Amino acid sequence: MGAFDVRDLIKADSAGSAPTSGDPGTTRAFHPLAERIAAMPVKQTLSPVLIEGLVRLADVLVILGVGGLIFAFYVAGKVDYALPYQVTVPLMAVGALAVFQALHLYHVGALRNFIGMVVRVSAGWTVLFLLALAAFFFLKISDQVSRVWLASFYAVGLVLLLAERLAVSQIVLRLTRMGRLERRTAVVGGGPAGEELIKALEAQRDTGLRICGVFDDRNDDRSPDLVAGYPKLGTIDDLVEFARRTKLDLVIFTLPISAEARLLAMLRKLWVLPIDIRLSAHMSKLRFRPRSYSYIGAVPVLDVFDRPIADWDIVVKWVFDKIVGTLALIALSPLMIATAIAVKLDSRGPILFRQKRYGFNNEMIEVLKFRSLYHEMSDFKAAKQVTRDDPRVTRVGRFIRKTSIDELPQLLNVVFKGNLSLVGPRPHAVHATMQNRAYEQVVDGYFARHKVKPGITGWAQIHGWRGETDTEDKIQRRVEHDLYYIENWSVLLDLYILIKTPFSLMTKNENAY
Repeated sequence: MGAFDVRDLIKADSAGSAPTSGDPGTTRAFHPLAERIAAMPVKQTLSPVLIEGLVRLADVLVILGVGGLIFAFYVAGKVDYALPYQVTVPLMAVGALAVFQALHLYHVGALRNFIGMVVRVSAGWTVLFLLALAAFFFLKISDQVSRVWLASFYAVGLVLLLAERLAVSQIVLRLTRMGRLERRTAVVGGGPAGEELIKALEAQRDTGLRICGVFDDRNDDRSPDLVAGYPKLGTIDDLVEFARRTKLDLVIFTLPISAEARLLAMLRKLWVLPIDIRLSAHMSKLRFRPRSYSYIGAVPVLDVFDRPIADWDIVVKWVFDKIVGTLALIALSPLMIATAIAVKLDSRGPILFRQKRYGFNNEMIEVLKFRSLYHEMSDFKAAKQVTRDDPRVTRVGRFIRKTSIDELPQLLNVVFKGNLSLVGPRPHAVHATMQNRAYEQVVDGYFARHKVKPGITGWAQIHGWRGETDTEDKIQRRVEHDLYYIENWSVLLDLYILIKTPFSLMTKNENAY
């Protein structure tokens, strides 16, 4: 199997059974089963939205290709007006998207079932052609369209659409078996509500959910150690740590909306994570408009938080980083070579400085910089921030730090390692502090800036919030700008920040030493 089942782990190893609950309010150790799940290798999953989009693209290409090729081989040169064909083929492609969407032919669950697709694709394609014939009749242009072309377009198009769907179903089934389409899910809230939700989710087919466990702050009879066969792995604090150690895609709360204070307290801890958060409406007596709900299969949920930069946005940002990053690396290579020579001639030691920093979802990454401090005074843990006239900084180092030229080797992180983006919150050193206080102790929700991949430059940097953070206001303002960027990301915003960066380096560098 490509995926695990938590309940199988419980059966296989008694060490993974849920520990007995202690007294309410006592501190619980991290669950041994949670340790095992977090330590298991996780395959990179694919977004269902991405797959559905690719299938839509394949449908359009098949229809355009079939209509165009049959026209080229049979009709071209034999008619005086090609306009009816040039209009009909694109309209058929757009119409097919609408009809197939209405028939629910793009959901990943439907893509797995080829037999079911045969009936619906055939019915949808046939209805679409009947509508086209009706349009030709009422517009009085039926005599301008070749009947052989129309019949061939219908027959060949149907055959190729079904062949495409057969290939798609085989690919999707294979990805499912490999565990590449699963959504790793945690349920918050035990007791009857949690059990009913889990049973409802398991009754749905082809949702791709993989429940990892249950988390609940309650530690009494209202929250047993096993919920519908799944172990209670700990509290909300344990869930945050669990999500840091392993990939988690979705968290579903079973708490009633009436438990507002408890719900807000939990969300306050979880919103910093790069995951989707939903509130179960399965057993709620409150009834909103249907548009207010999203659905997991047929189970209604209320959207609370969405992961930023997801699905197609991830692809767009990745392509943007690779293309623009590669061009920037080529264009700036003479400057980087000159800087490397200057660093080497100015002081002994390596040209590059490597430092561990926080990356996406608090993972440790190694970033590259041109060395700006004397080698024997290098501060790999960033125990002491660089200040004005700092004696540790070399002559060349002062210039490259002021102009941020020392950051250019991070283009290698973007293009080759992929652990940095061109634009995003700047990665901070793991042990960076402000007046001997960790940043997360200074700014509430600090780790929310790690919901996306860090960047070489960012919204905070072009507004002057770079360099030394020696006051609470400076780190607070930097985080505020980072969160604004995360919530308002677009390719145009990234492009704007890149264009603005050189100008801000010249005009807003008072904190860069």
